Amino acid sequence: MKVAICGAGITGLALAHRLAARDVEVVVLERAAGPRAQGYMIDFFGPGFDAVEEMGLLPQVEDAAYRVDEATLLDDRGRPRAAIDYVRFAKSVRGRLCSIMRPDLEHVLRTGLPSTVDVRFGAGVAGVEDLGDRVRITLTDGEVLEADLLVGADGIHSTVRRLVFGDEDRFLRYLGFHTAAFVFEDEKIREEVGDRFCLTDTIGMQMGFYGLRDGKLAAFAVHRAADPALPEDARGTLRATYGSLGWAVPKALERCPPSGEVYYDQVAQIEMPSWSRGRVVLVGDSCYAVSLLAGQGASLGIAGAFVLADRLTRAPSIDAAFAEYEKLVRPVVTEKQQVARRGARWFLPANRFLLQARRVLLRVARLPGLERPLAAAVTGKSTALVTNLRRGAEIRSGS
Repeated sequence: MKVAICGAGITGLALAHRLAARDVEVVVLERAAGPRAQGYMIDFFGPGFDAVEEMGLLPQVEDAAYRVDEATLLDDRGRPRAAIDYVRFAKSVRGRLCSIMRPDLEHVLRTGLPSTVDVRFGAGVAGVEDLGDRVRITLTDGEVLEADLLVGADGIHSTVRRLVFGDEDRFLRYLGFHTAAFVFEDEKIREEVGDRFCLTDTIGMQMGFYGLRDGKLAAFAVHRAADPALPEDARGTLRATYGSLGWAVPKALERCPPSGEVYYDQVAQIEMPSWSRGRVVLVGDSCYAVSLLAGQGASLGIAGAFVLADRLTRAPSIDAAFAEYEKLVRPVVTEKQQVARRGARWFLPANRFLLQARRVLLRVARLPGLERPLAAAVTGKSTALVTNLRRGAEIRSGS
């Protein structure tokens, strides 16, 4: 079987790794000229954590991860107002959590690929033709290739989804926020941040900072926006939107890099009635983006890729594999999307009452024995999606 994967991000690379490990011929098509450097720090846990462990890549992921002691909310003068203890939060998920930059997680997956995987950068998908028993793919440079199936792992603004399933506005649920991330240098802010994730404790908009190993800082920003349309000038928009904030924000905005080096997007979810059509299937954000409000997009992308690869190499047919993959993953995704929507008002308070209420909740959550309820409220139900597949395989093999 030959599988073409559109997208060399976290989900596409995880799928390529898992399929190649099972002797499937894989070609990865990525429209970007090379690996993307933009992205923000993620708290990586849940089924994706289980999946990278099964793939043998957990040591590399942990080596690339950062130590974060706590997430601290600061006022305009840099004074702490509330905090989340990361050590206690990690205990609530049995220590199976790490904080890692998205580009670093992608790097681990890419460098861990078997040599048989053909990764093509600068190879965008321009056309898709389903031939019944195979799919014909036309690339942006005019090259045509065929495969037994095409997987769209190309993110929330998926080209494969648009070409095969229809326009984006049929499936995208905008959640009312814009988000951005960039990297900058400032020795004083870096020293003040230390091993914390520092966030402004503000209404309607928020900016946060992590310290990186090379002495730089990673900035994360999110603000409420009625209009989902993305600006042409990301840096200019960040400076205009966040310019009223205090503490370290003015210096960070002053040192914000050009727009081409800034990650900027909507905060949204993707909801689709079906994730496959003919010989084309979607995985990760392209069909079930949960949004940064859920905090598990990378984890669910990797876990979905893991399940899809398992079904493709075990199910009696491709149609059966698609159906089983969706049956297993969809309930988990639906629950995480609902948790994200319910928690939106606490994620970024819209008024002073909610801001004060969030402070109180976070202070109460630091009391002994309350870390698990807090984790459940923020992340939703735990799932054994990946480990159940392993147990099933062990039972079938008689081991």
